[in-house]
Amino acid sequence: MHRSSHTNGEAFEPGQPYSTGRITPNITHDAVVIVPGILGSELYDTDAGRPLWGLKGGRWLVRAWARERGLEGLHLTPREQEGQYGRVKPMGLLKVPVWAPLLKGIEPYSQLVSTVRAHVPSDSAVLCFPYDWRLSVAVNGSLLAAAARKHLQQWRSQKAYQNARKQATDGREGRLVFVAHSMGGLVTHAALTMGYDNDLAADTRGVLTLGTPFKGAVMAASMLNGLSGTPIPLPRAKLKALAHTMPGVHDLLPRFPCVEDGTDVRPLTPQDVEALGGNRQFAQDSLDFFRRQGDFSLPAHRAVVGVDQDTVQSLTLESGLVTASEYCFRYHSDGELMRDENGIPHRWNVTGDGTVHEESATFTQSFTPLGLQHGSLAKAKPAMTAVKRFLLSGPHLGPEQAGENLGLTVPDCVEPGQIWEISISGSDNPADVDCVVESIEDSEGAFERSVSLRSVGGEQLVGHPSVPREGLFRVTVEAAGNPILTQLVLAASAANANDDR
Repeated sequence: MHRSSHTNGEAFEPGQPYSTGRITPNITHDAVVIVPGILGSELYDTDAGRPLWGLKGGRWLVRAWARERGLEGLHLTPREQEGQYGRVKPMGLLKVPVWAPLLKGIEPYSQLVSTVRAHVPSDSAVLCFPYDWRLSVAVNGSLLAAAARKHLQQWRSQKAYQNARKQATDGREGRLVFVAHSMGGLVTHAALTMGYDNDLAADTRGVLTLGTPFKGAVMAASMLNGLSGTPIPLPRAKLKALAHTMPGVHDLLPRFPCVEDGTDVRPLTPQDVEALGGNRQFAQDSLDFFRRQGDFSLPAHRAVVGVDQDTVQSLTLESGLVTASEYCFRYHSDGELMRDENGIPHRWNVTGDGTVHEESATFTQSFTPLGLQHGSLAKAKPAMTAVKRFLLSGPHLGPEQAGENLGLTVPDCVEPGQIWEISISGSDNPADVDCVVESIEDSEGAFERSVSLRSVGGEQLVGHPSVPREGLFRVTVEAAGNPILTQLVLAASAANANDDR
């Protein structure tokens, strides 16, 4: 009987509609490093023998944020500010959702880790790099460089790597691939640029960033100013004091012209930072650090960028108070600010992911825009598809994802039993959009409610839900042809705001 050969060496019968031959697994033999964002690592106090962050659920978050001394352990001590960092130990990547004023919710990294592990030959090819996000990008970049080098060396010595390398084009040697969310992209950039390991960039095949504020975020200035923006009287002085001690927060401050000063626009200065409630020396140290980095580009960099979400992009500073605005400014090629015929600066709303505006996250012209919130960029299905394709196909992700997306705006914090508002942009037809509010923890019984939406014109829908108890809740918005949008909301009683029992 005549037999035809198949490209993988198997044979099949003439007329057979498909081959039953063995398929080579589509995996990467590179060493992958996952770097989370701010708030994205579990922290443990080794002196006190207790968790500091991310190791407990929503009920703990209510107590931590609603009580005046709930997060005292996160403050950098004088010894830590002098460089003695042994007290706090990073324990792992987030496994439960967390929440903070202004930054709102950060989803756990379980889906990202699962996606990466599904496309490598062995779990030992993946390094999850938790870090103490209170500390500076410079400190954590040095630690990441050392950890990445060790990970690559260990992975190359393993049998699983040797077997997988045989399937690679030209049997090329495995290199590093970084997948970094939010602040993690800044830490990765530092690890590859600051000379902690001069060969690390050459040993890196590519870097994928998810919502990284390469030029900083105006939201960080509001954090240092202690403005919670919620109806619940969470202690503003507490948030301000906490951020004041953290070099990591100062590393997120905007480094682009964003301060409206009359009819001019200028960058934020260390003096401004001190006036709004931050640490002037931390701000200066951060500015000097990023200046030393210069314009070094990341190897085969692909940025995944959240778009179409309301995002603050500029600010005014008056008598120490920050007022943030959802528009930014642009410049001509000669560096002149773009103005109208009356000399008034033009204002653009370029949106973003709710925390980082688009033009700060697009460090490269090679980027993928997704209509997602900042906290879910390391979890949502479209972002995971981008991660998969980056792992398997190098820097070539195909055409950028375009088109209009839905936007979601919710309060930071709400009171149980009180009505609050959900705002959805990008649609004027309630029948096309499904909105659900559900509890994160079900110890008191699962809560899930569909939210009735109505059009208020101008491609805008609103809904007015309530939740029955304190805790962490997730808002989910779905519409055909759009990424699923999620945002976390903390429900806390105003009566308990200063209860430290």
